[in-house]
Amino acid sequence: MKQRFIRWVLIVLAGMATACTSTEKTPAGMWDATITTAGGLQVPFKFEIAGAPPQLSGTFFDGELRRTSTGGSYSNGELVLPFPEYGAKVIATYKDDRLEGKYDRGTRGAAYVLKAVRATPAPQGAGAVPPIDGEWRIPLEKLSSKGESAWRMVVRQNGADVSAAILRVDGDTGTLTGSFKDGKFTISHFSGARPSVVELTPADDGSLKILEDRRSTRVAYREGDARANAAPEPTDPTHHIGVVDPSAKFTFSFPDLDGKIVADTDPRFQGKVVIVSLTGTWCPNCHDEAPFLSQLYKDYRGRGLEIVALAFEEPAQLKDLSRVRAFIRQYGIEYPFLIAGDSDHEAQALPQATNLNTFPAMFVLGKDGRVRATHAGYASKATGKYYMQEQKEFLAEIDRLLAEN
Repeated sequence: MKQRFIRWVLIVLAGMATACTSTEKTPAGMWDATITTAGGLQVPFKFEIAGAPPQLSGTFFDGELRRTSTGGSYSNGELVLPFPEYGAKVIATYKDDRLEGKYDRGTRGAAYVLKAVRATPAPQGAGAVPPIDGEWRIPLEKLSSKGESAWRMVVRQNGADVSAAILRVDGDTGTLTGSFKDGKFTISHFSGARPSVVELTPADDGSLKILEDRRSTRVAYREGDARANAAPEPTDPTHHIGVVDPSAKFTFSFPDLDGKIVADTDPRFQGKVVIVSLTGTWCPNCHDEAPFLSQLYKDYRGRGLEIVALAFEEPAQLKDLSRVRAFIRQYGIEYPFLIAGDSDHEAQALPQATNLNTFPAMFVLGKDGRVRATHAGYASKATGKYYMQEQKEFLAEIDRLLAEN
């Protein structure tokens, strides 16, 4: 009898413990988060935490694209979510149903302050919402650091909700999202890299006033507007970079992660179409491009295509290649990944190249080893038809070169 009573008490206590655990609040769920950069820029974004303690994961959003942490942990109110492909991690304290902490950027610089509250529907402004969906051209008052005279902006709109991307020669901003309130659209983006917040204010003359990151002001005009037609064309990424002598073979010779030298003269590259991809794990648009190249290699390797990545990393990363290894693992890269030097000296490492000032960039070599096409930057899915167009034209170029004798 006594043993049955003790057993009954233990069962009751276990049930109470289970009930307490099931109702205990955890960080899991959707959050309205904000990071504050070292320069004081505050960028709002959505962040999701999934799983059950002590094992949790966190997800950043880039439009429909999800960037999820490699696992994570939660213990004694502290949440740690690693993103090794960025060499970064979220470290936050969960208390009173709020998150406070930092986004530790590793060798990328000072950590971002991170705060978050439970997600709620975005408040909508009163009154009519002006339509801004479509394509816009942004003339630049002075040339950009890449020598550009104009950028593109692609906007999608559903009532007061808007998503947009600004496309430059080195790639795009990723998907900026937000809504209309107080006479302007405020859109922002943070997916583990390139934090940005942009205000779009419709003007009476049909233009859009742009305030980028609270400091840079520009004006955009709809494509087809006479003012857009009068502005310069955005730079063509297929004609931005080049080589000194197009008749010469393109050469490279750099070590892989194990220190083995891989060169253009290696047997694996002979008689093949070769994509030489200039990349860096610090570069957000390189993260956009990597899944495309990884899949392209799987699909086309059997047809005679080779890819080689020349990674230009920060000096601190050259001492510890953990972020590079995580980048390769994250995107399933199977082609040679070489360490070409630091990110400030790509031109010196590749003296055959001209106007080499974008990441990513690529040289496409024909079966004779000569450069047959070039491409600066990478337009992600956020750019809509420009992404589709570049993919189609690039694949057509690869097919044409593979078909050559």
